[in-house]
Amino acid sequence: MLPRELIEYNYISGVERLELYEPGGYHPVRIGDVLRNRYRVLDKLGFGGYSTIWFARDNRLERYVAVKVKVSDSSLLNPQREASILRALSSSRSTTAQNAPTVLDGRDAIPKILDEFNIEGPNGVHACYTVAPAQGNLQEASFSRLFPIRVARALAARLAIAVSFVHSQGFVHGDIHLRNVLVGLPSTFDELSMDEFKKKFGEPETVPVSRIDGKPLPPNVPTQAVIPLYLGKKAQEFTLDDANALILSDFGEAFTPAVERRLGRDCYTPISKKAPEAFFQPDSPLSYSSDIWSLGNAIWEIVGMKPLFSDWEGQDEIVAEQIDVIGYQHFPLDWRKQWERQSSGKEEFDQRLPRQPLGNREVWPPFEGAFEECVQKFRRKQEALGTFCEDETRAFLDLMRGMLTFQPEKRLTIEGVLKSEWMRKWVLPQVSARHVDASG
Repeated sequence: MLPRELIEYNYISGVERLELYEPGGYHPVRIGDVLRNRYRVLDKLGFGGYSTIWFARDNRLERYVAVKVKVSDSSLLNPQREASILRALSSSRSTTAQNAPTVLDGRDAIPKILDEFNIEGPNGVHACYTVAPAQGNLQEASFSRLFPIRVARALAARLAIAVSFVHSQGFVHGDIHLRNVLVGLPSTFDELSMDEFKKKFGEPETVPVSRIDGKPLPPNVPTQAVIPLYLGKKAQEFTLDDANALILSDFGEAFTPAVERRLGRDCYTPISKKAPEAFFQPDSPLSYSSDIWSLGNAIWEIVGMKPLFSDWEGQDEIVAEQIDVIGYQHFPLDWRKQWERQSSGKEEFDQRLPRQPLGNREVWPPFEGAFEECVQKFRRKQEALGTFCEDETRAFLDLMRGMLTFQPEKRLTIEGVLKSEWMRKWVLPQVSARHVDASG
């Protein structure tokens, strides 16, 4: 058998990796395609390493849906895995309301599968499922922007409640960050005709695909790359109704610690949101506490303007920042020998593990200074969006210290998060509130 030709394409910003349009990879969906003789593709909503997500009109039920089209290589992952997890969560009985009877059921924040099917194309057979579309993710909404403080509290509450429900059913989400936190569209959205939709949001934004070597495209690659459409608002325009429509998405990395081992080295959470045990204990299994670390980072970003740890650095620098913020006195002794090693050539050390960066680096402030720098400073500049009082700041930082501690066994559980002072006094009361003025 001849080796497969390696084809490279000219880079297009904001789209999936085009080289993955190959046997075992993405299906070349085109605008106007009708999937399963039912779903007319109108635009693209997003993509990931294992799927593309498309905005489509369900011609049978006259509603809009998001169609997730998985890659076809079943050796990469069970193509039905995410769908089976979502089905299990949808059919489960919630215990969240028992823990916090005054708030909404966390099951409301889990995507509900509307339909499942397979499509066959030039790159193989692709598992697909449909869910209700969302207006976008919180990362896009909040880039260089702030949520009104009451909305930020409500978003934090809804996200924590969703994680509580997931944990109560025996699952770890495994990939919590703001790109995987969506906000649903209003129910009236389905009333838009396709012509009205196009008039409001315009035609899909496309860019021609071309090979670096200038040769013609193979038939299993789309001729046009589609830039994802953002249907939502900017952070400062969010209301409490938007916050209460929060959806925790992308369960492709979810697992059940009771019956399966997910080792630290197999954690694909973005480096800046990844729990430190995944770095320092790569051959040990992860559990619910790894979600708590990522949830703490997500809550920090919801209330502030800047993430707690850099989004653009490698693991050595990220761990150094974590030590700056949390304090070296809290850094586990059994991790220090690896961290402080001077040479990368000694066989006694596991070279996969982080190592203290050499040379000059910017030192991150501890929690209080980081809160002032990343959160409060920006809120004071936009006072109409709300600031933290002294008591709320103290309670918030107490919660962050409980969630972002190095040793996973010392981290708060999700029950502890929901019972924290900040959640009880300032956050959970926002969830069921309905007010026009959300700046509070």
